[in-house]
Amino acid sequence: LAQKYDPQKEAELRTWIESVTGKQIGPDFQKGLKDGVILCELMNKLQPNSVRKINRSAQNWHQLENLSNFIKAMASYGMNPVDLFEANDLFESGNLTQVQVSLLALAGMAKTKGLQSGVDIGVKYSEKQQRNFDEAKMKAGQCVIGLQMGTNKCASQSGMTAYGTRRHLYDPKNQILPPMDHSTISLQMGTNKCASQVGMTAPGTRRHIYDAKMGTEKCDNSSMSLQMGSNQGANQSGQVFGLGRQIYDPKYCPQGTQGEVANAAGDQSGDPPGYHYYCEEE
Repeated sequence: LAQKYDPQKEAELRTWIESVTGKQIGPDFQKGLKDGVILCELMNKLQPNSVRKINRSAQNWHQLENLSNFIKAMASYGMNPVDLFEANDLFESGNLTQVQVSLLALAGMAKTKGLQSGVDIGVKYSEKQQRNFDEAKMKAGQCVIGLQMGTNKCASQSGMTAYGTRRHLYDPKNQILPPMDHSTISLQMGTNKCASQVGMTAPGTRRHIYDAKMGTEKCDNSSMSLQMGSNQGANQSGQVFGLGRQIYDPKYCPQGTQGEVANAAGDQSGDPPGYHYYCEEE
């Protein structure tokens, strides 16, 4: 904070205070303003009777009271609270930078209120410029979108086809005729390499699988080539869904007709020949 203190601004403030009050501060700027007498007289010049009592005693609490009255007078003069300093900042040299900032803001407020002095110091405060618009003007402004909300660089959807409208693909490199209407889309928007769904069967339609290498003929447009995959000729012929199925093993099930099976079974059990089945001659 001490490094931010500006000696040039101190000289300007010294000249301005002395020209307004007609009092000499002395060689030491801090000691000359420490008692608060000159500051209270300065405030009475800017705003008469703003400090009604000025203590000229050398006692510390009287000097602190003068500084407190001066700070209150600055607040009533219209100074911003952030521009004010505390009494100890000047009395104990705690923060002379803040004291300098406050006095510069006071000079600017005095200039804003029209004080004429021989020293041009301080910056004028911005004045509030309130405008009153009628109700029709306020409603018209609600339809305006400012650039703070973004911009589309004057782009629009002029000439765009409705959603779902047929679009024609063309490529100028392949000597395809230029578009005849706005429903044409160029390759800059992408292409499917002239592929289409022409000849495709409806979802769920039966399809026949054939292999051109095996000499299988293509039956109709519902056939499907091996490029689409194959089940190696397997089908569901003879399959029953939900019915009982008998499981057998060829090792344990004899081969032949029913009579041969019965004769073989009789030879092993020792039954009489009368019970044998005879095979029908060829």
